Amino acid sequence: MVYDVAIVGAGVIGSLIARELSKFNLKTVLVEKCNDVAQGTTKANSAIVHAGYDAIPGTLKAKLNVEGSHMMSSVCDDLSVPYKKTGSLVVAFSKEQMKTLEELLERGRKNRVPQLEIIGKERLLEIEPNVNKDAYGALFAPTAAIVCPYELCIAATENAVSNGVELVRNFEVKSIDFENGEFTLNSDKDSIKAKYVINAAGVFADTLAGMIGDNSFSITPRKGEYVLLDKSMAGVVSRVIFQCPTKMGKGSLITPTVDNNVLIGPTSVDVEDKDDLATTDEGTSFVQKQVALSVPEFRIRNIITSFSGLRAHSNTDDFVIGQSEANPHFINVAGIESPGLSAAPAIAKYVEKILLSLIGEQEIKADFDPLREKPVRFREMSPAERREIIKKNPAYGRIICRCETVTEGEIIDAIKAPAGARDVDGVKRRTRSGMGRCQGGFCGSKVVAIISRECGIPLEEITKFGGESTMLIGRTK
Repeated sequence: MVYDVAIVGAGVIGSLIARELSKFNLKTVLVEKCNDVAQGTTKANSAIVHAGYDAIPGTLKAKLNVEGSHMMSSVCDDLSVPYKKTGSLVVAFSKEQMKTLEELLERGRKNRVPQLEIIGKERLLEIEPNVNKDAYGALFAPTAAIVCPYELCIAATENAVSNGVELVRNFEVKSIDFENGEFTLNSDKDSIKAKYVINAAGVFADTLAGMIGDNSFSITPRKGEYVLLDKSMAGVVSRVIFQCPTKMGKGSLITPTVDNNVLIGPTSVDVEDKDDLATTDEGTSFVQKQVALSVPEFRIRNIITSFSGLRAHSNTDDFVIGQSEANPHFINVAGIESPGLSAAPAIAKYVEKILLSLIGEQEIKADFDPLREKPVRFREMSPAERREIIKKNPAYGRIICRCETVTEGEIIDAIKAPAGARDVDGVKRRTRSGMGRCQGGFCGSKVVAIISRECGIPLEEITKFGGESTMLIGRTK
């Protein structure tokens, strides 16, 4: 079989591109090297929909950030993904930093970001009373928001698969051949043929492009370590709180999450290893100290866990989106670092236009459905709604994760969904089972048993996140 389009990389960018292309009568395949989608940068970032004042005017980052920010609310509505318009603040702690805010304000106006304003200390402390009292003022961006990036990716993939896109997991592209107008993507075990390839491979995008002789850009992994606080800290801030940016990024921040936790971080360190997701004592300590400058109310005892992610920093200092000079049928979507999540819906549309310019305009399928049904969220239901759904399916009456109130029925739904979970972390990202204070100490073994039963996989073969990350090594009896 020869696909019309192969998308390499099932992060939030690849998944939203797949969703856009699922509108058409194209044979499209979404190729992912891991056991699940959202395994790269998508699962480990700040989850912020930036307003668009930070990017340099005239760049793709600026254009697509502002467009994507405007689109995000409706995309999340269609896909039943949590979205909260919180607004954001860049806080200044000196007269010099107030000048930086003026520069950001002017940049934001050039980028056509609405409602931007600089506010003084009095108003800042009125709307965010836990901010450091030594602050001079802040740049206020009311249109900034927060989402759940991995849930957006999962939802977009589910919608794409429901509309005919094929998802191929555990397929790591090791080489690419091109002959007679067709690409052959080769893994260690199999191959996939396609007329067009969309390179959405994140920090490995330059490696993938190099397989066709395209060395026009390079990607440096920029590691950011984060710390997650439990829900007892909910309300310490109601908006995203930034410090003044530097050349290495937007600095350490503190933000609420859509699930009422609090997230702080990241660090910003360039690394060589594109698989380096290690967390460090130094990173955690740095984040804590930096965020305490903005919000002294931060307390170390409220930490649940820490994690790290890699941003794909391009040597072009901008998104790299377009046809490859080495082969015009190969479309790069690379260097998608911050504000990549914010720009993601607009990036998908942008890539769609590039592809259609190559293959010609396509009619939208009559049966295309842009909507994804909202998953059952037992913790959000009223007592009456809970009684009703348990009548229909008793599995919703069995609590598996006590911290996050996740039921067996929800876990089964996550496994059976289009592009459903196949490992423990996949269930975690889809249901929040294991994301509470105990981090899976109570529910972990039960989730393993449910996956084994529903997928027909021996217990010893169930993994945490694919590969060799098995949860059990054998039976004691």
